[in-house]
Amino acid sequence: MTATGVVFRPQSPPEELRAVVEAVDASDVDELWLWEDCFLEGGLTTAAAALAWSSRVRVGIGLLPVPLRNPALAAMEIATLARLFPGRLVVALGHGVQAWMGQVGARAESPVTLLHEHTLAVRDLLRGETVSVSGRYVQLDAVALDWPPAPPPRLLVGARGPRTVSLAGEVSDGVLLDSVTDPDVVRRARAAVGPRAHVAAYTEVAPDAGDVRGWIGELAAAGADTVVLQAPGDAPDPRPLLTLL
Repeated sequence: MTATGVVFRPQSPPEELRAVVEAVDASDVDELWLWEDCFLEGGLTTAAAALAWSSRVRVGIGLLPVPLRNPALAAMEIATLARLFPGRLVVALGHGVQAWMGQVGARAESPVTLLHEHTLAVRDLLRGETVSVSGRYVQLDAVALDWPPAPPPRLLVGARGPRTVSLAGEVSDGVLLDSVTDPDVVRRARAAVGPRAHVAAYTEVAPDAGDVRGWIGELAAAGADTVVLQAPGDAPDPRPLLTLL
């Protein structure tokens, strides 16, 4: 059965998060997703608060830009949340918006190479492995987490283009698709990542939308395992979407 979710967009101030978390947790919606857009709100900090303020809803971070963190630090933070709140965390990694990465001096010459190396390292650390890597961007020398989560949380890769979608199927548990307006995007991603991978899709929906359930059904039929509704940027509060669901 396809899971449903909504997005707390960081265009809303952080102090509004708790009310949204409590509303989602009291609803029938499965997941609450958080963004880490520069330079708005931190994904891991908001996720920690959302998990603490809720009792059942899964919290997704979509996504963490990999140029901003060493993979060992990312794995430590993710593992801590996963152990504190077992079964309720989903994390997506991505190469980030390159203009923003350039603003902070973290732009990589090959974003896909960095994403590949970083995701593999985080994945293996979360699995409890001892990781040594000497890559173009990632260097780790016999690093292992003392407190790996068991089982590790679902780890996705945020992707738009076919190359990154294929990468998601190779190095992670699946793919997070952004701004989906056509079920064919989901079909192509499903074909690329394979039947066992998880496909999650963000799709923007106005609060006065018509047949939202029908649209979710179309994306599910195309291969989406999770459909996450996001409100438009000029009205980012997701609570009106809860009534549609």
